[in-house]
Amino acid sequence: MIRIGLVSDTHGLLRPEALDVLRGSDFIVHAGDIGEGVLEPLSTIAPVTAVRGNNDRAPWAQRIAETEQLRFGDVMLHVLHDLAGLAIDPKAAGVDVVVSGHSHRPKVERRSGVLYVNPGSAGPVRFRLPVSVALMQVTGKDVAVRIVELESLRTA
Repeated sequence: MIRIGLVSDTHGLLRPEALDVLRGSDFIVHAGDIGEGVLEPLSTIAPVTAVRGNNDRAPWAQRIAETEQLRFGDVMLHVLHDLAGLAIDPKAAGVDVVVSGHSHRPKVERRSGVLYVNPGSAGPVRFRLPVSVALMQVTGKDVAVRIVELESLRTA
């Protein structure tokens, strides 16, 4: 079993509550709009792979790729920031899970045999949406995802 913490849209704000939920992860994936100073604290919990979001324009972010593919056991992940920019056919490419951010809307759905996960935004509250992260558990080919809303930070 591999536990993967999914986070996105921190925009430079890494909340202690998000860190608490991500503790215990074997690996962390950040789906973009990172902001400066976020990746280092995450890397104290577990190895981190991040993709660059549309707001990651600073010089430090230029070394970060716009997409990444990761394999966890028998499961292939494709990570990008904005799902509208998906330039592959995930099923044809052998991708099991597509992880994205951008919309700030947490969502888990299966389409054509591929699991699509948006952990939502773990950064500043925007658009009256919840603050959230996601936890993914990979066991063989089985993938289970749970969105974790940080309730105390939800807008009224």
